[in-house]
Amino acid sequence: MALYLVTGGSGFIGSHLVDELLKRGEQVRVIDNLETGREQNLAHVLDKITWFKDDIRDLEKIRPHFQGVDYVIHEAALPSVPRSVADPLTTHSINLNGTLNVLVAARDAKVKRLVFAASSAAYGDNPILPRVESHMPRPLSPYALHKLAGEYYCQVFYQLYGFEAVPLRYFNIYGPRQNPDSPYTGVLSLFISAYLKGQTPTIFGDGEQSRDFTYVGNAVSATLLACSAPDAPGHVINVGVGERFTLNQTIQFLNRIFGKEVKPKYGPPREGDVRESHADITLARKLLGYEPMVRYEDGLKLTVEWYRSYFAGRG
Repeated sequence: MALYLVTGGSGFIGSHLVDELLKRGEQVRVIDNLETGREQNLAHVLDKITWFKDDIRDLEKIRPHFQGVDYVIHEAALPSVPRSVADPLTTHSINLNGTLNVLVAARDAKVKRLVFAASSAAYGDNPILPRVESHMPRPLSPYALHKLAGEYYCQVFYQLYGFEAVPLRYFNIYGPRQNPDSPYTGVLSLFISAYLKGQTPTIFGDGEQSRDFTYVGNAVSATLLACSAPDAPGHVINVGVGERFTLNQTIQFLNRIFGKEVKPKYGPPREGDVRESHADITLARKLLGYEPMVRYEDGLKLTVEWYRSYFAGRG
């Protein structure tokens, strides 16, 4: 039985990681100040975890929580391109200063390995598809820049200190628990919420922008594989499905799932948004033994089921 520390453990992806770790019989600590996470995501496991409601921007406060930890999974972040455009200072303080604090605390506590939630946003508008880890980064937003800098910190800590840190470039993660009430939630959360509320979903742009939408269970699988894969340290690794779908195709899928014929509204493109996103997952297969198990439309069905239950529970 190993001891894992999940930063951002009450968030969308973090809470799924906590569930899977407990299912595997591991011990779990969580650091989350609930700035974007939600207590209800961990309500069912509060008696099985240790939760520190501290802020990763306070290094001395979080240091003790790393003592005795085997693995750190660093998910804590402000995960929003639009928010980073509107407020780059706060995003920088959490996503970059906070990440450096987590790396320092983990290194000093002699943690075996840290896995960092990086982002495919680092590729920006690089025109070459699919995205390969060797492609030149071209970040278009403060969020993308901060996540890229976090990757570089991971690599520097590995090269300078021999501290094993593995950045995973997540591609458009979606699924249950993605907060529909947040103004910065993901596009699929917004679309599904609109369907369930009888509203018209809005697409910013022409709808032909594409994404490698990755079900959260796939991301959890890759992240936990990265904790122990012997050859992973020193590499940046894509985590996606290896397929891409446009937002217009997504509306067609949702129309099938809901049995409706919805026509979306179209608005102007948003600043900082990437036009195309498509992961080459060759390296993840080679280094992690990763294989995505849930494809896009199947993941959408699972996600819609959760949102139906979520909104029904609110009356």
